Amino acid sequence: MQYPPTKLPKVGITIFTEMSQLAAEYGAINLSQGFPDFDGPLALLDRVTYYLENGFNQYAPMAGVVGLRNAIALKVEKLYGCEVDSETEVTVTSGATEALFSAIGAVVCAGDEVIVFDPAYDSYEPAIELNGGTAVHLALTAPAFSIDWQQVAQAITPKTRMIILNSPHNPTGAVLSAADLDQLEALLEGTDILLLSDEVYEHICFNGTHQSLLRRPALAKRAFVVSSFGKTYHTTGWKVGYCIAPTQLSVEFRKLHQYLTFCTVHPIQLALADFINDYPEHTLELPEFYRQKRDIFCELMESSRFSFVPSEGTYFQLMDYSMIAPEMDDLSFARWLTKEVGVAAIPISVFYESPPEQRLVRFCFAKDDETLRQAAEKLCRI
Repeated sequence: MQYPPTKLPKVGITIFTEMSQLAAEYGAINLSQGFPDFDGPLALLDRVTYYLENGFNQYAPMAGVVGLRNAIALKVEKLYGCEVDSETEVTVTSGATEALFSAIGAVVCAGDEVIVFDPAYDSYEPAIELNGGTAVHLALTAPAFSIDWQQVAQAITPKTRMIILNSPHNPTGAVLSAADLDQLEALLEGTDILLLSDEVYEHICFNGTHQSLLRRPALAKRAFVVSSFGKTYHTTGWKVGYCIAPTQLSVEFRKLHQYLTFCTVHPIQLALADFINDYPEHTLELPEFYRQKRDIFCELMESSRFSFVPSEGTYFQLMDYSMIAPEMDDLSFARWLTKEVGVAAIPISVFYESPPEQRLVRFCFAKDDETLRQAAEKLCRI
């Protein structure tokens, strides 16, 4: 029997899977894949248990539990001054990855171009290609990993359907500024170009307020804005996210969503709605919670041979290993670090179409303080 050719010839297992498997094999401290090694809030876990034990174990509404969609709408109004219709403009999804795929699939057609910024999260391009589009890669400008808006203007063609933004940015920790949104707004005026804004780390921004596209009516009217409860509530394994988009875009979004997952786990949605309403301070306290972890890790690493600038957002920290192994590419270095030093990291080059000459790896500091101390002790011995 002859099988059909692969639809994703460039795709293998993700770097996150590879490095986590390697960490498990060698007993290394896993600072590679982005998940906390501590649990979510006890009050939230208790509410999940309550709904599990009280009969809420059948299908949820396709677009999401009404109470949760209402809580999301209220949150974005309070934080970003954006009024959204929870009935027609908010959709709960089975993780942000599903939301990203649904948004791309809803509007990207054969021959369309989608601008992405490298280093780009690895789920964007496969979704674009599966829907017949082409990813147009533009490199962020190091060392700040900022967007060159003149380069964006030059990359736009009549085929440009969408621009994908990610702030706070994974893997670099960079954040968009208000000035960035000014330039984006001016650039898109008079066009039909859509936006997909990956804002899963919206509540982990260390230097000022998060510049969500929802703050700008002119941008929000053309945008799918995606976020993640897993990142916000330390529960990445639940895979619950959401997408906010104008009604017409949400209609198309839900057409894909209903056939990808139809709905998201019911008791967890109900528990999240309760927790958001009962503990609104959680999201306000989250930046300081992760700032402390970033600062602990960075202070512990001051005596190492790595060089770095503290991350501006997310729970990731880039570090330059040029003083340690300048001749070694970052994938080789990450594998060596896992096997020989006992700490797993993520190489940055895998998120580029054309990797630049740099020696960077990404560490996750969403870990218990003792885990960070043990990892830093190993890294400082190099």
